[in-house]
Amino acid sequence: MSDAVQRTYRFSEAPIWDLQRTYYEESGEAAWQSGDVPQYITSNRVMATAYAEMVFGFLQDRARHGFVKERVVILELGAGSGQFAFYVLQELTKLTDTAGIPLPPYLYVMSDLAAKNVAFWQQHVAFAPFVERGILDFAVFDAVQDHMIVLQHAGGRIREGSLRQPLVLLANYFFDSIPQELIYVEDGQVYDCRISLQFPADAGQLSVSDQLKEVVGSYEYVKNDIYNNEAYPYRQLLDEYREHMTDSHILLPEVGLTCLTRLQALSKAGFVLLTADKGDHRLESWEFNEPPKLIHHGSFSLTANYHALRSVFESRGAQSLFTQHPYTYLNVGVLLATPEPESYGLTQLAYQKYVNQYGPDDFFSLKEVLDTQITSMTMPQILAMWRLSGYDTQFLLPCTKRLIELIPDGKEHEWMALMQGVERMWVHYYPMDGNTDVALACGVLLYQMEMYKEALPYYERTQPKLGQDVSVLYEMAVCYYEVGEDEQAMRFAQSTLVQSPEHEDAQALLQLLQSL
Repeated sequence: MSDAVQRTYRFSEAPIWDLQRTYYEESGEAAWQSGDVPQYITSNRVMATAYAEMVFGFLQDRARHGFVKERVVILELGAGSGQFAFYVLQELTKLTDTAGIPLPPYLYVMSDLAAKNVAFWQQHVAFAPFVERGILDFAVFDAVQDHMIVLQHAGGRIREGSLRQPLVLLANYFFDSIPQELIYVEDGQVYDCRISLQFPADAGQLSVSDQLKEVVGSYEYVKNDIYNNEAYPYRQLLDEYREHMTDSHILLPEVGLTCLTRLQALSKAGFVLLTADKGDHRLESWEFNEPPKLIHHGSFSLTANYHALRSVFESRGAQSLFTQHPYTYLNVGVLLATPEPESYGLTQLAYQKYVNQYGPDDFFSLKEVLDTQITSMTMPQILAMWRLSGYDTQFLLPCTKRLIELIPDGKEHEWMALMQGVERMWVHYYPMDGNTDVALACGVLLYQMEMYKEALPYYERTQPKLGQDVSVLYEMAVCYYEVGEDEQAMRFAQSTLVQSPEHEDAQALLQLLQSL
């Protein structure tokens, strides 16, 4: 480590935030494609279904209030890879198209700091149908400073006061990744917790991600008159901490609160926030907290202070919804910052059903148990959990080996259920990086059930990437033979033998084809 004298910073102004920004701007969608930044916990179909149901409830509430003409804007903050938006749009359009009731029109806007991410979404084939329907647009949005939303496709701008419907905000793993202040509360006093950073001596040769991984922080406590100023916008929140907290380090989301206030100004009717993160809304959870540790995953994240968001906006008349039970991995909440928030009954009912009774956090806990039990599960058990997941793609992959073991003794109705599950899952598949794992898993499962015609389209999607995989080439040759495409069967049998000249099954198949 460098021995140079270290400068101290307000926590929100430390260089780690500039590195964080650089990481996302330079990496773009590759941050998620590489697996460095986790996304499954907030980008699965259970999560998306819960959000779609709550948005659907909100649209019905607006219709009940008599507002069916003006468009509702749904802004996703930090949309990242785009997978979550794809799932939400699939579910939301299904709900609104099927309902057959008057609803206000809506526009889903995917936004992110990184222009690379926006460019990736714009060219992604999965989003084209939604853009063509006029219900999807894209925007580059900087939570730290932007005051308007510039629509990349339609070309319009959403400015202060331009919306007549409440703005719907979706923010998953957002508030934990934008700049925050850090305060220390002791004996009724609030101190600014300053940070100094020590980077490795060779930091200049390290990637941004490695610099964030290797940096070491140390803290000192400084009195800051701003926290005692009557004009400080969050003075009431700090008074609550002074009264109830001692020996406590608390992350103060000034940037997040200011961002929400700026976004609220875009609409004359307030906003509704749907959010999920690792972070608690209960005051007592922040007592006796140690200084925060940077959670590294390519970039870094901290804990979101949902208590602060809840307290500040409830003091302004908002209503919040959080689960009655403690969360395990993911806290999902709703903030109704609208006039008469209690009148949004269908939104609240959707939250109770899809989050409070059984929600994304519960699903992830169940999946964690399942992952340790796969080798002993029966096919009906796996199929039942797969249905519960909404036929999620990432649910299938860990189960593929076990399903292959179970297929020989499976019953016909189980085979049919598995085939139907593959078909339903593929409708929801969101490709990101040319990965063929999902297509291969589908092809292999159908092949094992001797459903050769059904297996072929999935095997074909693995080419040319798996053009030298002996097993894939041979199984494709068998599939083509079984569906009567002898020329293709011969070509793939020959390709198998090029890779593995001693492959006896391929030799036998080729001889059979040549004899026809």
